[in-house]
Amino acid sequence: MTLKIRIIFLFWLVGSFITGFAQTQTLDPQIKDDYTDIAGLDHYKEWAGYNVHDPSCIKVGEYYYVYSTDAIYFPRNAERKNPEVKQGNIQVRRSKDLVHWEFLGWALDKIPDEAVQHIRSVSGGKEPQNVWAPYVLKQGNTFRMYYAVSLFGKKTSYIGLATSTSPIGPWTQAGDVVKTDSTSLMNAIDPTIVNDVVNGKQWMLYGSYFGGLYCVELNPVTGLLVKEGDQGHLVVNRAEAKSRVVEAPEVIYNSQFKKYYLFVSYDALFTHYNVRVGRADKPEGPYFDMNGKNMADTTNNYPILTYAYRFQNHAGWAGVGHCSVINDNGAFYMLHQGRLAPTNQPMVLHVRKMNWTQDGWPVVSPERYANVPQSKIEKNELIGKWEQIELTEIADKTQLWQGQIRGGWKYDTTLFNNSKSLELLANGNVKNQKDLHWKLIGQSLELVNAATKAKLELLIWREWDWENKRPTIVFSGINKQGLGVWGKKTL
Repeated sequence: MTLKIRIIFLFWLVGSFITGFAQTQTLDPQIKDDYTDIAGLDHYKEWAGYNVHDPSCIKVGEYYYVYSTDAIYFPRNAERKNPEVKQGNIQVRRSKDLVHWEFLGWALDKIPDEAVQHIRSVSGGKEPQNVWAPYVLKQGNTFRMYYAVSLFGKKTSYIGLATSTSPIGPWTQAGDVVKTDSTSLMNAIDPTIVNDVVNGKQWMLYGSYFGGLYCVELNPVTGLLVKEGDQGHLVVNRAEAKSRVVEAPEVIYNSQFKKYYLFVSYDALFTHYNVRVGRADKPEGPYFDMNGKNMADTTNNYPILTYAYRFQNHAGWAGVGHCSVINDNGAFYMLHQGRLAPTNQPMVLHVRKMNWTQDGWPVVSPERYANVPQSKIEKNELIGKWEQIELTEIADKTQLWQGQIRGGWKYDTTLFNNSKSLELLANGNVKNQKDLHWKLIGQSLELVNAATKAKLELLIWREWDWENKRPTIVFSGINKQGLGVWGKKTL
């Protein structure tokens, strides 16, 4: 190689490095996972996407708004009081890109009087401490915020409605929707609303593992019940329902498949909280899982879309449940909380891109959304090493109470779905797996087992590798057992 050619090559190499580095810096959201230094109330203006629990998302104009339970992680010795803050009354934040969030404050000045009075009357005078799991929608020119007030671990609960002409309030109480007490079959928490695209009827789904999830008809004009005192019909239950959690319904409609999709959360809030999904022809159900099982039966449903997981170079995420799903002009996103290991206590807002398999089931990205530009992925880009995670079900090693952890959490990587190595070879084989082959079909990676003829469709797209802070390619799919399969390309 001549000196001139060497100099040209050197300039090209340096230029390529600078370009790649600049692109990485541009894509990097510059958001850390551990926010414990600003978790306390003295830093609430800095919270952004931190201290988020039970999110509900709506897009208004150029902004996405998120409303959430006022759950706050307090580091040891942190101040739990701040005279500027009305605690317990629904956090509000907004974003233009679903990545960077602005904390706006709290929606309500206090827990609504109607809710407090109900809880006192059915609990022997006990006081509720905060407002849970809001759900916000726009009906005509009015914003409606449904919310829950309850005593933890009890069926003494209340779902109410507040309205506003603005997504940031002020909010005016419009009445109670569903009330429950210790004698009720169901629990009046975790509301979500869905409209019938054919006849315009409106339905609210709500509930918890105290009896399962229920569906009741609302009056679209008032936002309250069509029939006063109605508590609806059962739409979701699960095996071991008296001791195992099912809660947090969310329903969206997909016009491509002409189906309503019901997302629910299973298991322990601090550990293996996970999202599952079923679908129906009508918003009021019945809903069926991928195996054709009615979700109202006492069985467990599949597929599993999220679960406690850990990629390399990271401590792991637990509690990845209680989701909100939005359809932004045909682009679907799932929002949920993630609890950062090793303590599983700090709560960070996770946003994940959602795509759809050919047979009409949703899958979500293994990486949080970072607004990475999309372009066609070529076959040669898939060759090389990947980290793969199968979202298997893991037994808890701690004693649970009301879906929580009793006696504390001990960090153990076996309680996460951990990544394994997968290497795709240029000849279409998979290294060290003689019967497994791969090929690119459109924008899907297809894995084929030559011995069993089994095929696995894995949708591929570009994302940000939050663990290693660089662009990557990810895949997401559902195997025959109904377990989510995640992967990301490594260097």
